[in-house]
Amino acid sequence: MHTQNQFANNTHNLIFNVSTNARIVIFIICTALCLTSLISPAVALLIGLIIAQFTGHPYLHLNHKATHLLLQISVVGLGFGMNVHSALQAGKEGILFTIASITCTLIFGYLTGKWFKIEKKTSYLISSGTAICGGSAIAAISPVIKAEEKQISVALGCVFILNSIALFIFPVIGHHLNLSQNQFGLWCAISIHDTSSVVGAAGKYGTQALEVATTVKLARALWIIPIAFVSSFLFKNDSRKIKIPYFIGLFILAMIINTYLPAVSIVSPYIIKIAKAGLTLTLFFIGAGLSRTVLLSVGFRPLFQSILLWIAISASALYAVTHWT
Repeated sequence: MHTQNQFANNTHNLIFNVSTNARIVIFIICTALCLTSLISPAVALLIGLIIAQFTGHPYLHLNHKATHLLLQISVVGLGFGMNVHSALQAGKEGILFTIASITCTLIFGYLTGKWFKIEKKTSYLISSGTAICGGSAIAAISPVIKAEEKQISVALGCVFILNSIALFIFPVIGHHLNLSQNQFGLWCAISIHDTSSVVGAAGKYGTQALEVATTVKLARALWIIPIAFVSSFLFKNDSRKIKIPYFIGLFILAMIINTYLPAVSIVSPYIIKIAKAGLTLTLFFIGAGLSRTVLLSVGFRPLFQSILLWIAISASALYAVTHWT
């Protein structure tokens, strides 16, 4: 699997020339802070970005595996705070939005890619990441279409940059427009690329928004499977190696346990607290992986395509949730 740390080759091109030991100490202190209630997900991401620009991530080669595993464990933990019946209701509301937004995003992504003359596989990965679930979709689809490291790097860079912006601006826009918890949760799940930023933004907005956003986003992530199959035909790859997001099944199991086993309510608040701390730490790690090398590797045209796609899906989803829910 290609990851964000694979295209951040130069971790020593830093503004401050600090020793390796100092970098490790700074990183460990920030990691510990992110596990406390003092640091919000948005602040954790910002701290990570500062680390990436000024001192650097001392364990960058382990960053993707850590964020991937930590995100999955944390999402499963959040399942212990959710009810099956309300999750099903949220899923029913989100399915039509999901189908429409994925289809329109992929079509618009194809058209903008042709328009800006962006390399085909790069454009397809950007469109898929925007349409489904960011880095997870890119990681799953890239081996199916036999994408090269540079193509994956550019697509991941676009996704992580826009995710970082979304985590800060979405709650502000939601409060400004007086969106309900349900509306904001739906909007987040449809419009923000990665699950980590969806959960971070929705959790900041409210408990109900978090439940709706997490459920709809994970249901959306399942679209990796059919899109990957279609991709294998479009790019004529007979191997069809597809990475299925199995952790979603564990999330559903956690919801079922929380709903039908009352005894779990004794420990569920502690599990949820740990899960939220894990998500905050995940966002810190993501920010710490966005070095200047990563940011500069993206390029103007792919980033512009990503921004256009993001604005289109965010604006249309916002209109949909404010007029049809």
